[in-house]
Amino acid sequence: MSSDIDAVVKEAAHEAGEALDGDTRLGFLKKAGVAGGGLIGGGALLSALTPAAAMAAGKGRPPASFGKGDIGILNYALTLEYLEAAFYNEATANQKKKTFIKDKQAQVFLKLVTADENAHVAFLKKALGSKAVAAPKVDFGGTTADEASFIKTAVALENTGVGAYSGQALNIASPAYAAAALSIWSIEARHASVAGLLLKATPANLSPNGAFDKPKTAAQVLKAVKATGFLQ
Repeated sequence: MSSDIDAVVKEAAHEAGEALDGDTRLGFLKKAGVAGGGLIGGGALLSALTPAAAMAAGKGRPPASFGKGDIGILNYALTLEYLEAAFYNEATANQKKKTFIKDKQAQVFLKLVTADENAHVAFLKKALGSKAVAAPKVDFGGTTADEASFIKTAVALENTGVGAYSGQALNIASPAYAAAALSIWSIEARHASVAGLLLKATPANLSPNGAFDKPKTAAQVLKAVKATGFLQ
């Protein structure tokens, strides 16, 4: 089974390359100046953002609107990956129109992370097949056309992804899915650290929670996502 997962991950990465709280994440978004008041609409994500749905989720699991068991967890992860991939895809498109990211290291970060997040989406969609949720509509405002806003938003999104994956790791029943999720989680963590260094080279930006990370429940993550106003 692990060899099958490896093959799917490699294929997804190839396809993506071709296609080219203390403080909570909500608090970080507010400090970064990218949190909005928009409501998230449509499908599983809309119903997931109701207080009742969040309270009903056991052991920090995603609400039932995402699906049962591992399917629900993978769809929850896919929704977050959709958001990240859309953010970087839009930034990449804007960078090609006009070079708004001047820093060379940030340019390398954008190129690599765009490919990685698209690979994550491709893998999760293939794993879920017909049970995969649809990509949501997004509006990132000016965060994908201004270097400072882009980096601040990248820090928030990547750290949210790290907390989301670690929060679900022990809820996954399938060893193959758990291995795949952990492989994505480690990449998200690397993205988060690099983005933090690009923002400002401080210990807090490199490792926000210190030596031991803090997993996030689905309710915490979905609350932070809602606060961004990015999903329409």
